[in-house]
Amino acid sequence: MAWFLRDARRARGFPLSENAEPKELLVHLNLLNADHPTHAAVLLFGHKPQRFLISSGIKCAHFHGTEVAKPIPSYQVYKGNVFQLVDAAVDFVLSKINLAVGTRAASSQVPVSYELPPDAVREAIVNAVAHRDYTSTGSVQVMLFADRLEAWNPGTLTPSLTLQQLREPHGSFPANPLLAEPLYLAKYIERMGTGTRDMIRFCCDAGLREPEFAIRDGFVQTLWRPEPHATAEVTSEATAQADTQEKTLSPPVLEQLAEPLGIPTAQATAQATAQVGKILTGADAGAGQSREELQAAADITHREHFRKAYLEPLVAAGWLERTIPEKPTSPNQKYRLTAKGRAWLTARDKEGKK
Repeated sequence: MAWFLRDARRARGFPLSENAEPKELLVHLNLLNADHPTHAAVLLFGHKPQRFLISSGIKCAHFHGTEVAKPIPSYQVYKGNVFQLVDAAVDFVLSKINLAVGTRAASSQVPVSYELPPDAVREAIVNAVAHRDYTSTGSVQVMLFADRLEAWNPGTLTPSLTLQQLREPHGSFPANPLLAEPLYLAKYIERMGTGTRDMIRFCCDAGLREPEFAIRDGFVQTLWRPEPHATAEVTSEATAQADTQEKTLSPPVLEQLAEPLGIPTAQATAQATAQVGKILTGADAGAGQSREELQAAADITHREHFRKAYLEPLVAAGWLERTIPEKPTSPNQKYRLTAKGRAWLTARDKEGKK
């Protein structure tokens, strides 16, 4: 609740103070019924919600082929509140797909991108969690195949919407409005009915096929991965570029990190470099540091910005590693410096002494 109050105030101007009492927050969000927490309150802020709503977790699976078949190479069942579930499922997908590191042929900046747009992945998973039928015994399923990502949830469209309307401008009809409001306040969703059209735009901008939406024993969203030959070319280029970067110790994430800062490129890159240095230095302390500790070390206030713009790229680039890699969202998760990260810190310190 303390995290929610901080982020909701910064992201949406939420009127309650950061020191608001839990009951005050629940009353404000209409999450109490005769002084008892509603199901939505448990899903949003409860400790281990699956004790009471058993099927509210997320099942994530990775298949090497295009069909569901055993053995399953990677399978995780995530539990926690809705914010933790979304973050865990997104991390699962991003850890399994290709991360492309381009060349400087087009500009002085090194482009870094996932084969599937992270914003589209996140939108699909948030939609599945926010709009599912919580009276069903089924769980949200996120399945990554060789050619596609499917996000399935038990439920269907509201009578006001059709599958075709999801591709056109339409109103917002949340299946679970008491969940939707806090997710909006924490900036996990918007309230304008733009989610599905945003997914289509993200994928088309990345040169991918348009996502598909279907009713199939529930609601299914499908994001198509690049064609095999395109993936092979990207992977080959990323591998070659990564070898070069390891030799030069040139950080592959700094340009990406600098972009959201809204200041001139040179100044932004310098600021991003300094913050990366603080993060890596913090991760070198003892047995590692938590996400909160690294965020504080970098003096970055927005949790989601820190996670997407700094923490995830540094882990993907191999400069940081999780102490509990099999459970990305574990409350005991910490991050420690790798040999690559330490090499960059050493090179930076040497450069600073010249």
